[in-house]
Amino acid sequence: MNEATFTFRVDEALKDEFATAAKLHDRTGAQLLRDFMRDYVQQQRQEEAHEAWFRRQVQIGLNSANAGNLIPASEVESRFAAKRAATRRRRVVKG
Repeated sequence: MNEATFTFRVDEALKDEFATAAKLHDRTGAQLLRDFMRDYVQQQRQEEAHEAWFRRQVQIGLNSANAGNLIPASEVESRFAAKRAATRRRRVVKG
């Protein structure tokens, strides 16, 4: 692993509080900052992957709609009205 130094300015009081908090958990500030950086990079990767997945799903839907694969609104409303009624019946039986 190649290592590099990351230097930045921070308020002295914040730096001292951070170092104290880290020490309370038997960690150094540097260890925590590396962990935070890894977590942030992982979060960004996950968000990018989700965004790409979402865009693919939208495109699939658009392609399907453009090909004429549509369900009339009245049919959708009817299907979900039946689902709501079934849910209400289950709730009455359990209640």
